[in-house]
Amino acid sequence: MAKRGGNIVLNSYDDLFETRESKEDAGKERVDTVVIDDLHPFKHHPFKVLDNEEMNQMVESVQQFGILNPLIVRPDENGTYEIVSGHRRARAAELAGLTTVPAIVRQLDDDAAIILMVDSNLARENILPSEKAWSYKLKMEAMKRQGERTDLTSVQVGPKLDTASQIAEEVGDSRSQVKRYIRLTNLIPELLDMVDAKQISFNPAVELSYLKPFEQTQFISAMEYGGAPPTLSQAQRIKKLSQDGHCGIDAMCAIMSEEKKVDMDKVTIKPDVLKKYFPKSYTPKQMEDTIIKLLEQWQQKQKNKQQSL
Repeated sequence: MAKRGGNIVLNSYDDLFETRESKEDAGKERVDTVVIDDLHPFKHHPFKVLDNEEMNQMVESVQQFGILNPLIVRPDENGTYEIVSGHRRARAAELAGLTTVPAIVRQLDDDAAIILMVDSNLARENILPSEKAWSYKLKMEAMKRQGERTDLTSVQVGPKLDTASQIAEEVGDSRSQVKRYIRLTNLIPELLDMVDAKQISFNPAVELSYLKPFEQTQFISAMEYGGAPPTLSQAQRIKKLSQDGHCGIDAMCAIMSEEKKVDMDKVTIKPDVLKKYFPKSYTPKQMEDTIIKLLEQWQQKQKNKQQSL
């Protein structure tokens, strides 16, 4: 610590011999080695870290080459680190048997961390609808908080920042599409999972997001009753019922069943039923080929039987 006496300042040993370059280096970000056990996920982050085939491929890559792209983390008050970018890499490293990972330790406030987390993950190729929906919502809220004025006595110059338009420009979606994705965050988890699983299409799901939570729960039963996912027309009609205060389970069941009468000639066999009769290694195409071959054999037997009569 510098000692002052009158106009004389005596610098410490470090101050005397520390170069300007070393001071500048001290303020730069560095890639540190962080213990995996000291990492924890970003609170409420919307991206799913799944132990699927894609993760298996990432684990093999980590075992062979290590972590090539460092994680971005921020320190917390407990002496550990919150992952801002790299949740899947951290999981792959754990599965690969690593105990440490390279990471950039960065001081970030909550809103800056949210925006960085969203931007880094949206660069991935395969993004689930729920991930995109919650990412857009989180980023929009963070950007709005960053843009709030604290000087309420001053006059704001220019139009208010349109966060939806800004996000749309950054991600390559239209402004309306960004808002439609954000609508999906109003779905109950069970319905949003169905959207991710492609059991419900995007456009009908947006319409269903206007239903009250208890109506959405009832809709799942109505969809099971109808035996098929909703069309856009059905979802729009059910939304209108909700807006008019007439969205009961009976009304939804009627809509979900009446428009499916045109499909009565369609035969659908659920995958779980088919899998009982095929080896686990069979692909859907192999199942289809086998079924067609068996049907052709059955058809030929029927012809032979008729000819013998």
